[in-house]
Amino acid sequence: MALAGLYRRVLPSPPAVEFASPEGKKLFTEALAGGTVEGFFKLISYYQTQSEPAYCGLATLAMVLNALAIDPGRTWKGPWRWFDDTMLDCCEPLEKIKISCASSEDCHLIVSYNRAILKQTGTGHFSPIGGYHAGKDMVLILDVARFKYPPHWVPLSLLWDAMNTIDKATGHLRGFMVISKFQKATSVLYTMSCKHKDWNVVAKYLTDDLPRLFSSENLKDVNDVLCVVFRSAPSNLRDFIQWIAEVRRQDDGGIVLSEEEKGRLALKEEVLKQIRETELFKHMMGYLEFERSLCKNLAPLGYKDSLADIAANVCCQGAELLTGKSRSLNGCCCKDIKLLKSVCKEPVTVASGTVTTDGTEQMIDMLIPSSETKPSCLCDSDQNSCRGIPPSIGDGLTVLLFALPQDTWLGLKEEKLQAEMKSLTAVDGLPTLLQEEVLHLQRQLHYLKADLNTSSSSS
Repeated sequence: MALAGLYRRVLPSPPAVEFASPEGKKLFTEALAGGTVEGFFKLISYYQTQSEPAYCGLATLAMVLNALAIDPGRTWKGPWRWFDDTMLDCCEPLEKIKISCASSEDCHLIVSYNRAILKQTGTGHFSPIGGYHAGKDMVLILDVARFKYPPHWVPLSLLWDAMNTIDKATGHLRGFMVISKFQKATSVLYTMSCKHKDWNVVAKYLTDDLPRLFSSENLKDVNDVLCVVFRSAPSNLRDFIQWIAEVRRQDDGGIVLSEEEKGRLALKEEVLKQIRETELFKHMMGYLEFERSLCKNLAPLGYKDSLADIAANVCCQGAELLTGKSRSLNGCCCKDIKLLKSVCKEPVTVASGTVTTDGTEQMIDMLIPSSETKPSCLCDSDQNSCRGIPPSIGDGLTVLLFALPQDTWLGLKEEKLQAEMKSLTAVDGLPTLLQEEVLHLQRQLHYLKADLNTSSSSS
């Protein structure tokens, strides 16, 4: 005998107004005329019902990401790349957000609220906002639990009360988030990775330990400072700051780059150029030459990687992402890594290789800035004239020094040296692109330090 189930719920009205009702249609028509439901059309095109009762947050996020036309970089079903809730294992005043998001099709608002405040059954829930009626001060909730309630309008003040409640599971207030698609990446070349287990050790070293090390040493010049920074560093410093490599699958076996891809490579190249024109980079190169002349291999830095080694490692990581696998690809094998020139006016280098994953072969490309760099013992590749090398470890360490807080250098006993390090690592005078790159890393480091402090106080 079949058990009785539930087929939807009656929407409590008031306070809600059903979207498809005559009053709901009137509200929509008026809001449309007022230009405050622009985000609705993109969202409704990708409106989905959560696949599990507990997946409201995941379904909401998947819906918004698809509406923003963000490529997940992994397959959903068959050959299609698509966000689905099963694949997913703020800071602005409300008065500004409630209109700006409703008036844009490239910015969407997600709310976390307590249904009980709206006289609905259940407690915590996530859904996107599809529009705003300025005259009635009402918002359109595109409820992703469509098996329960249809889309509906509610007073903004009441939704605010529903968001201004404590989530018993987390102990924190509910609220909202704004998701938009950046026209360019927040970071061009580098990011700080917290994937390895000891990221907190590196973060603590950079934010807490370095100032104490400086105060305990009698350092005389910039080279002494760099020696302390990198000789004392944890062994996984190199893994902590990572080059953002662009990897793609060769669907057609060709290496023709799109205008968008060429634009991103040109941007990377410009940032690299700006890094290498700084005085700090010159000091970094001098320090690395000094270390190599003493035949001292720094474990955190390493010099053994050739371009082929780097490309093989990155291509394996790219294959993991493109095949939708979250585990480590122990069975991944990269071979036949070759440097190729793309078919375009400007020279563009592509590291192309065959990646074998679980017995299946696929061609993977890694796009590389095509900088002309004079050959030296510090090149990461012995390729002809070092054309097409990825950002070197020297570039990465230079940006990392720029990203350190200015109070890092306060421990230096020599006032002249302290002033010199502050001047070398000052961000204000940097070119715009490099300044944005550094500020992005500074924010990451700030958040990591906050996490460390939180962990320490709670332990």
